[in-house]
Amino acid sequence: MNKNFKRDPIKFVRDKAKGRYKKDTECFICAKKENLDFHHFYTLTPLFNKWLKENKIKISTDEDVIEVRDRFIEEHIQELYVDTVTLCHDHHLKLHSLYGKDPPLTTACKQKNWVKIQREKNGLPSVDIR
Repeated sequence: MNKNFKRDPIKFVRDKAKGRYKKDTECFICAKKENLDFHHFYTLTPLFNKWLKENKIKISTDEDVIEVRDRFIEEHIQELYVDTVTLCHDHHLKLHSLYGKDPPLTTACKQKNWVKIQREKNGLPSVDIR
């Protein structure tokens, strides 16, 4: 991380965005109600980095991130709030063990399909994922 940053830039984005997250009360895959995580199919770090590059925005300080985060959030409502799923911690870890810590954005559809298949394997009704 650049020495001008006091913390990971994506944390500023996540902190601002998370107030609007709609985490469900059970795991989408197994219906477990404890230790739930909110998963973005479009992982925030690569999504934010792609957006910065496409918009030719350079950030080098915490203040730079804070200055652009509202615009990023508003331009990515779909990825931040719709293309998401609530998973128990175990299923969340399993998903990331398959697709990586920061899965490439191109794997979002594959992740959705994996989640859907795992749900069906657990005997829960088939449901289309947003």
